[in-house]
Amino acid sequence: MTLIKSISGIRGTIGGKAGNGLSPLDTVKFVSAYGQWVKDRSNEEKVKVVVGRDARISGEMVSQIVIGTLMGMGIDVVNIGLATTPTVEIAVPAESARGGIILTASHNPKQWNALKLLNEKGEFLSADDGAKILEIAEKENFDYAEVDYLGKVTERKDYLDIHIKQIMNLPLVDVDAIKSAGFKIVVDAVNSVGGIAIPTLLKALGVKEIVELYCEPNGIFPHNPEPLAEHLTEISKLVKQSNAHLGFVVDPDVDRLAIINEDGSMFGEEFTLVAVSDYILKNKKGNTVSNLSSSRALKDVTLNYGGEYFSSAVGEVNVVEIMKSNNAVIGGEGNGGVIYPDLHYGRDALVGIALFLTHLAKSKEKCSELRARYPAYVIAKKKIQLTPEIDVDKVLGSIKWKFKEEEIIDIDGVKIEFKNEWVHLRKSNTEPIIRIYAESKDENSANELADKIINEIKSLV
Repeated sequence: MTLIKSISGIRGTIGGKAGNGLSPLDTVKFVSAYGQWVKDRSNEEKVKVVVGRDARISGEMVSQIVIGTLMGMGIDVVNIGLATTPTVEIAVPAESARGGIILTASHNPKQWNALKLLNEKGEFLSADDGAKILEIAEKENFDYAEVDYLGKVTERKDYLDIHIKQIMNLPLVDVDAIKSAGFKIVVDAVNSVGGIAIPTLLKALGVKEIVELYCEPNGIFPHNPEPLAEHLTEISKLVKQSNAHLGFVVDPDVDRLAIINEDGSMFGEEFTLVAVSDYILKNKKGNTVSNLSSSRALKDVTLNYGGEYFSSAVGEVNVVEIMKSNNAVIGGEGNGGVIYPDLHYGRDALVGIALFLTHLAKSKEKCSELRARYPAYVIAKKKIQLTPEIDVDKVLGSIKWKFKEEEIIDIDGVKIEFKNEWVHLRKSNTEPIIRIYAESKDENSANELADKIINEIKSLV
């Protein structure tokens, strides 16, 4: 059993003893702490929080605990039920709520769930705010409401429609161009909320034919829910067999987008953001941001349009902070996360799909031809499972010292910049692992670089 507390929220496995996972007792404690934090920051007599969830098996159970706890804190709840993470992010300011809780463990397997915590802007909490909530939880410094002041629940089921309408109203989303392209698209939503959201969006955009694969929102993930190439063999075959123009894959909470070319090959999750940014920058001059583990291709594309590229520490909140401070017109993360501030400051696969389809339709190219436009970089993504005897800080310090002659960036783990390639190693915020990402000119070179660092780490531990 595992419980991870970080700026990404409270994430843990279901089952086992309290304190060793996301048990009902742990859920109550952390939601109470969040509720106290929300009330402490508000001058209003009554505050409101939005709650939504993905379709994983434990979602209904956790949702009832979360909503009941917020009511016990005297907080009114707007329950939007099954909803994507970006839909909840949009609902918070639309409801004039003081915060939001998304019940999703993103790409983690079915035994996991999590509390993703939002502020009044519908954005993830800063590190300082996250630390305050953890302190409140640790001290159990929260007060519940008297019986006459308990919170009330309102249910709203229309926020997906509102979300989609906002996307369709964006000036750079060209519905007519998408309709004219006559696209046939395969969708793999890993049996979560994307199974509701993505087909609904595609129909609204005028997509001619939609082939649904694993779009029943029952929470029974048919394959590893992280949208990586090794997990997407079925949709790759189906795209090719059905003569589709492309395929879309989303994770369980629909903030990551992977694309399959018409020939069944991977567009590459790293290049979701690159392609969307190419389209945005072609129509709107400006700067871009991605995290340290993302491809150099975004920097190349940005400089080509006369913009400036900035990098951030890994984590959506860190990307958003750098985007705001540098007036970025587009940004995100190399895991298929697109952040388009003209809609909202959050990773959003739905807006990513609408912008990508507009780009593809206007290019009049095949999906694989569009991908061939971009630099031929390849990223190897590997990990080392953490055990109690591994001192991560010591390991990172030793690696940093060993490669001290190279350019080192240490705002988030250690990134080593070589002339024509880079490697980034950091402790994950969401899993008990060290992530090792390496980018080079081809797959063999990237894997060799990643394996070299992995061997260095193994020799240290």
